[in-house]
Amino acid sequence: MAPDDPLLDVRDLVKHFPLTRGVLVRKQVGAVKAVDGISFALRPGETLGIVGESGCGKSTVARMLVGLERPTSGRIGYRGQDITRLSGRALKAVRRNIQMVFQDPYTSLNPRMTVGDIVGEPFAIHPEAAPKGDRRRRVQELLEVVGLNPEFINRYPHQFSGGQRQRIGIARGLALRPEIIVADEPVSALDVSVQAQVVNLLARLQGEFGLSYVFIAHDLSVVRHLSDRVAVMYLGKIVETGTGEQIYDHPTHPYTQALLSAVPVPDPEARAHRERILLSGDVPSPADPPSGCRFRTRCWKARELCARVEPPLAVPDVLRDATGPARHASACHFAEERRVVPNT
Repeated sequence: MAPDDPLLDVRDLVKHFPLTRGVLVRKQVGAVKAVDGISFALRPGETLGIVGESGCGKSTVARMLVGLERPTSGRIGYRGQDITRLSGRALKAVRRNIQMVFQDPYTSLNPRMTVGDIVGEPFAIHPEAAPKGDRRRRVQELLEVVGLNPEFINRYPHQFSGGQRQRIGIARGLALRPEIIVADEPVSALDVSVQAQVVNLLARLQGEFGLSYVFIAHDLSVVRHLSDRVAVMYLGKIVETGTGEQIYDHPTHPYTQALLSAVPVPDPEARAHRERILLSGDVPSPADPPSGCRFRTRCWKARELCARVEPPLAVPDVLRDATGPARHASACHFAEERRVVPNT
């Protein structure tokens, strides 16, 4: 792995879930295209935020990155090695370096296990990571690192609040000292005040442990505070990607513009002058996505070209010679048009 190479390199990743019909003989009649050809890279010490509506494929991406789902096709490169082709001990060794923090702290922790057993479970799976006699001390250290009392080691999940449970999940993810943490909407089930505490904790841990994050969320305001780069997903595709400044200050894809227009603004004066973009219709089914641009059925810019030709994820022609923060990739034929529309 060269110094400039990405730590994680995902290329043309696809995950289709088969739709079957029949009683005695099951026959495939279609597929749910949960993830349909996405590419991105993650560099050491970087945070990549993946945002989008529920059902766009974000969590499926997360599960494929940690090996909980097998891709239909595509490549997940870790340190130059395609981990989709690994199995057995080779896959187990890689998974030690890519850990996950799950969305719901109420269901991701086994209610019959103590906190000590939950946080220490990775050591049982990877015994080489910590001597058996040293595991209790290591677990207590991890609890202290995430802001919990190390004496809570013998308590059960039901004795903790939601925010404390998520801290337990983070401690479990840190146990093996991974290089990458895949955080699948880690604050969506928490109160707003607790969300800020967990986001600040993740930011601090990144500096202390040199972590790289894939941070998945549907709330753009949460992603903004943690992410170096952002990828916006819609119906299994990445429709816009760039730095945080590019996405939040210079969005070019109409879907990104609509998402940003819905983010709450605390300043009443700024809120009064902001134009709200209201999308019509529902998100199409991933089992039968629209032809061409998948967003065209809800887009105010849609034209005949959008139904015929799928726009590539590329820098728009009008921005290719630009050198400022506006120059980034967007999957829209008419990305150069005015970024906002009147209220509808």
